[in-house]
Amino acid sequence: MRRALTAVALLLPLAGAAAAAPASPAPTPAAAPTCPDDAAMQALAASLLAKAPVQPFGRSLSLADGLCAQRKLVPAMEKQLGPVVGWKVGLTNEAAQKRFGVDHPLAGPIYQATVKAHSGDTLPADFAAVPVAEADLIVRVKDEGIAEAGEDHVAILRHLDQVIPFIELPDRALADLKQMDGPNLLAIGVGARLGVVGDPITPEATEDFARRLGSMSVRFATEQKELATAPGTALLGHPLNVIPWLVKDLKARGTALKAGDLISLGGFSPALPAEAGRTYTVTYTGLLEKPVAVSVTLK
Repeated sequence: MRRALTAVALLLPLAGAAAAAPASPAPTPAAAPTCPDDAAMQALAASLLAKAPVQPFGRSLSLADGLCAQRKLVPAMEKQLGPVVGWKVGLTNEAAQKRFGVDHPLAGPIYQATVKAHSGDTLPADFAAVPVAEADLIVRVKDEGIAEAGEDHVAILRHLDQVIPFIELPDRALADLKQMDGPNLLAIGVGARLGVVGDPITPEATEDFARRLGSMSVRFATEQKELATAPGTALLGHPLNVIPWLVKDLKARGTALKAGDLISLGGFSPALPAEAGRTYTVTYTGLLEKPVAVSVTLK
């Protein structure tokens, strides 16, 4: 008994010291992914469709959150812009990716209204909250076999039935682009809004046609001046390189390209402010024997 009491007496100071020591702070739990709720996305869609600049969701938004938000946005946008007819791939060059804090492109849906206007049409200059214009190019999917074409350019061309000159008229959405990052760009659908298509070109599944796509020169200009010029290689090293990237991205989403889908391959020029009273023209030189062009006037 005496030995037991002695042992307890020896432990008491240690117990007191432990009680006096401050407790270690509990670790702060990592912030959980936050997909904007349905009400927030309905409000965002309403603002975009009313041509009102929107506020970003914040820097805490992850790419997964941005994709979740995009899924919620689409049904609301379809009510005014029509059904989804394909996909837009943005940030197809390293400089644009760096500016948005990502190391790969981003994709969003394009709508019936995105490809409704034709070359030579006149459209309102205030078509979006923050309207911009850029030189682009569309291809149309011939069949679902494109998912198995891999990265071979000729194999990809076998599963395309149109190459279409295209001026994209996207919505930058935020008045201050410095607030925009990759996740927020995903959340607004990568800015897809309107566009203008030219006469479709029937692609040839040959090395020569693939070479011309990569080596062509794409010039973006108004009636006043040249705005930008870029080679076909400006899009991920070759316009057709965009497609295997998109195939993988859609697979990760649980979906795939199908016959008739349109793919907006990306900007050959920066997205520039759309100005009223200007005629914008994109000219593709070297793709066919003669240059081909698409144009739109904004009023």
